[in-house]
Amino acid sequence: MAVIEVSRVSKRFKTYDRKEGVWGGIQNLFRRNPREVKAVDDVSFTVDAGEMVGYIGANGAGKSTTIKMLTGILVPSSGSIRANGYVPYRDRHQYTRGIGVVFGQRTQLWWDIAVVESFQLLKRIYDVSDRTFEEQLEVFDAVLNLKPLLYTPVRKLSLGERMRCDLAAAFLHRPRIVFLDEPTIGLDVVAKENIRQFLKRINAELQVTVVLTTHDLSDIEELCRRVLIIDRGHLLFDGSLEGLRERFECKSQIVFELREPGQVDFGRLGFNSTVEFQQLDALRCQAVFDKKQVASAELIKAIVNSLAVRDVMLDDTTIEEIVREIYSRGEVVTR
Repeated sequence: MAVIEVSRVSKRFKTYDRKEGVWGGIQNLFRRNPREVKAVDDVSFTVDAGEMVGYIGANGAGKSTTIKMLTGILVPSSGSIRANGYVPYRDRHQYTRGIGVVFGQRTQLWWDIAVVESFQLLKRIYDVSDRTFEEQLEVFDAVLNLKPLLYTPVRKLSLGERMRCDLAAAFLHRPRIVFLDEPTIGLDVVAKENIRQFLKRINAELQVTVVLTTHDLSDIEELCRRVLIIDRGHLLFDGSLEGLRERFECKSQIVFELREPGQVDFGRLGFNSTVEFQQLDALRCQAVFDKKQVASAELIKAIVNSLAVRDVMLDDTTIEEIVREIYSRGEVVTR
């Protein structure tokens, strides 16, 4: 059952071209050239209850504009949005009680008071019962290790500590939908892993619907089964992460190191028509191939059985390379 329905939504902004220099500044006072910018252009998708969806795109692609419309901060220029049974911008008071939001560059906690005091204020704002409040804090502490931070002023927290507290604040009132905009930006490897484990657990146990925007595509690979890719306001891809790999995966490569230096007769391997072999130096060789045509296991087996090999390394296409391929094609592919 869909909890988010976005139908042919567009968002247009009016901006003005400004002339340079002193004379240009004077002209700007009397004559301005308006220009319309489409931040989001005719975007449609649905998100089912309990889904964790990755929403990715380059800077200026339209991600944050979409999130702001989904949270009710911005009003669409055209099209319609319904989330959790409400129109976000029209029913903001009722709607915001059932959602959580985390913006990686901003905090919803009060800067000069202790973390637990911020949580107490949010408890009153969202009318959270004492029992639910205590249960939620126990869950958050088990995964995010919050207890050592509760009596520290927010301004004294490191970025990673603050993000852990911001996530707890977003989930404190048990929302049905949570929007996460760059939740791991600027964090170290340990802090990122803590946050990913927390999101996995909350999504699995409470069936919270999560829409995640990020530039760190490893977050998408760790957390999301479905991906939406937006570029210049247009939705280019909507489908599973596996489907994304199958449709757009570029060629893979195997680099293997010989035990003894020498020239290799690649014809002995029997893959001349489907695999591009290259000898990189006296010891190292490379095989580039399409996994749709050649199974990597078969190719590695042939290499090991036919040649005296010391080491073999398989290098698959990364999600970053696949996304770049989609941007270069610019075609729209939906599920």
